[in-house]
Formats: sequence, structure tokens, C-alpha cells
Amino acid sequence: MLGMFTVGYTLLAKKLSDSMLTAPMLFLGFGLLMAQTGFMPLDDAEALLHIVAEFALVVLLFLDAAQINLRSLRQNHEWPFRMLIIGLPLSVGIGTLAALPFTSAYPVVVAALVAALLAPTDAALGQAVVTNKKVPERVRSALTVESGLNDGMALPVVLLFASLTAQMMHADTTNWILFGAKQLVFGPLVGAVIGVIGGKIFLLAKKHRMTTVQIEGIGALAMAGSAYLAAGMIDGNGFISAFVAGLLFGNVIKGHCGFIYEFTEGEGQMLTWGAFFLIGLALLPNAIAHLSFETLAIILISLFIVRPLAIWISLMGTDAGPVTRVFFGWFGPRGLATALFALLIVEEIDHEIGEQLLNLAVNAVWISAVLHGVTAVPFAKWYAAHVESKEKMAEMEEVPPMRPDVSKEVLT
Repeated sequence: MLGMFTVGYTLLAKKLSDSMLTAPMLFLGFGLLMAQTGFMPLDDAEALLHIVAEFALVVLLFLDAAQINLRSLRQNHEWPFRMLIIGLPLSVGIGTLAALPFTSAYPVVVAALVAALLAPTDAALGQAVVTNKKVPERVRSALTVESGLNDGMALPVVLLFASLTAQMMHADTTNWILFGAKQLVFGPLVGAVIGVIGGKIFLLAKKHRMTTVQIEGIGALAMAGSAYLAAGMIDGNGFISAFVAGLLFGNVIKGHCGFIYEFTEGEGQMLTWGAFFLIGLALLPNAIAHLSFETLAIILISLFIVRPLAIWISLMGTDAGPVTRVFFGWFGPRGLATALFALLIVEEIDHEIGEQLLNLAVNAVWISAVLHGVTAVPFAKWYAAHVESKEKMAEMEEVPPMRPDVSKEVLT
């Protein structure tokens, strides 16, 4: 069933790209439909989701990070740089304050964990925006860069607050503090070593023509897996390791591995669709059944207030106008990272809190998929028309250059 649905989607993909129906929305919905009708067994769905989710997260963290040029980001991408360095921490901080009234029965750190889970964004849910050629390239690039990096940057924060939450639920806090420290320190170290050494060996093999384009791709995937597994062997976090490895590997090879970009556009899309389908099949029915007023309020406040406010503040002092700031603030859809991060921590903390956080994350994903999917095409068209109109007005207001032979008498 899933295979035939995927075939059908690919045959209609171009037509659907101009509609309000996005791939995440459709695959989530199809998974929910299969769960409700009973056409697909649910017994092993959640176990399969964990496998697919972990693999997808490792590969996509590595490949997304590998496409980011750190020097270019620092020098030429002021908007995404500010949204990541200022906007992301602000999203967590403001989100914590916003979640406090709805999580008063739990320690404050739970509100911070909620905010951290809802901080990362996913450009896949707003694909109509980042692929619309009428939207200025700088805007589309900023959204793509931000969403590619913020999940990897948010993960350590999620793990930190998860460790603190678990610590408050267990008598032996020392072990949890030590475990959290190892996760956050050893993971990046392992990833950095593998990324740098792997990149240099890769370039050496390319220089001496010891490999081929097809085999390079397998090597890149193996490197992502190696970073993940090696970190786990010394109690480091494998996902952070994969992200750091990809970031440094990509900056060492500097675009010499075309597979990284091709996989993200092809096989990476299949991984993403499969993960969304399994979330809809295994988690969405229970999440919807437990959608409370408090959960809905946290999600809507995060989407409509927390993210827009954080982005607005982060872009103050730049050349991003008010409309552009609102555009950036709205198109921060919550996607795979939010759901998968919740899956990672659900078994590490108190069962009751863990289940509530997982349900909140899954509800945030489908609500975001609907809201951002419905608004992506019309908002992108409106914004593109607004930018074009402003450019035309600026051209009309330009004063023509003064001719050198025009005298003062003529001017007066």
C-alpha cells in the first residue's frame, strides 16, 4: 500500500507542488488512514519507526550539516546566522516562559524541555516556499540554511533538559549528570575527529583517483554511521556526533562530493516520507486522542508567538524589513526533528512526562504540517508579489543622474 501511494505521489508531485497539499501532510494523513482502517498491522509499527527514525536522523543530520559552508555562513549569510545564534536560544527562552503556565504541575525544566523540542524547524513542511523561484533567492537560502542547521544545534539543548528532567525524577542524580556530560562532550569530539580525518582521506583518495563518484556516496553514508556508532561506544551522543562530523567533513572537502546534494534530493526525500508515514501510522492516533487544551495552547503559542517574536528580535538591526521578518517568523514549521527528538528521550525520563511530551511533539508536527502546508503557496505568492512591488516602487523613485552640462540656471 505504501509503495503504491508513493508511486502515485511521485506521478503527481509537480502538480501537487503548486497546491496546498505537501508531502509531509499527505504521508502523515495516509499513515493515519491506514491506522484507522486497519489495513496495515500496528504491532511492529512503532519498533520500525524507531529504526527508520534513527537512520533518517543520522543520515539527514550528517548530510544537511555537510552542505553548510561555515565561512560563507559567517560572512555572507547574516540572516540565517542571526536566526541560529540569536533566534534559536530566544525561541527556547521565550518558549519556556510561554509553557510555564501549562506545565505548573512539573519542575520548571519540563517547560524548558517542551520549548527545546518545539524550537527546531523543518523546511520540508514549507517546500512550496523554498522552491518558489519568485521568492528572492536570499530569503529561500536563509530558510534552507536555518532549517538545515537548527535541528543539530537544538539537539544538545534537548538532551541537556532531558537529562535534568530525568535527574529530578531519580534519586541518584550523580549518574544522570555524568551521563549528560558525556553525551554532550564526547559526541562532538568523536564527530569532529571522524569528520576532519575522513574529509582529508576523502580528498586524498580523490586526488589520486582511487575512488569513483558512485562509491563516494557509500563512503559518506558509512562515515555518518561510523560517527554515530563510535560516539555510542564511549557514552557520547551519536546524533550530535553525526551532525558535527558532517559539518566538518563538508567544510574539509568543500563541495567535492556531489552525492551529498543528490542523496538529499532523492533518497533523503524517501527517508523523510517514510518517517512521516510511520509517525502517522504508529503515533498520530494516540496523540490526537490525547490532544488537550493545554497541549493545543502550547503548540499554537509556539507557532504564532514564540517563533515569530524570537525571529523578529534576532533580525533587528539588519536589512530585513518588517514583512520579511514576519515571513521568516511564520515559516518555521515543526517537522521530523521535533517528533524524532521526542522519541529519543521518551524512554529516558519519567514515563508519564515522556508520553505527554511525545504526544505534544506529534500533535505539533501534524498541526504545523496542516497550517504551514495550507499557507505556503498563497503566502509565498503574496510575499513574492510584495517584494516585486517594492522593487518597482524603488526604481520609480530613483532620481535620474544629473547631466554634467546642466547649468544651475536651468535647475532653478
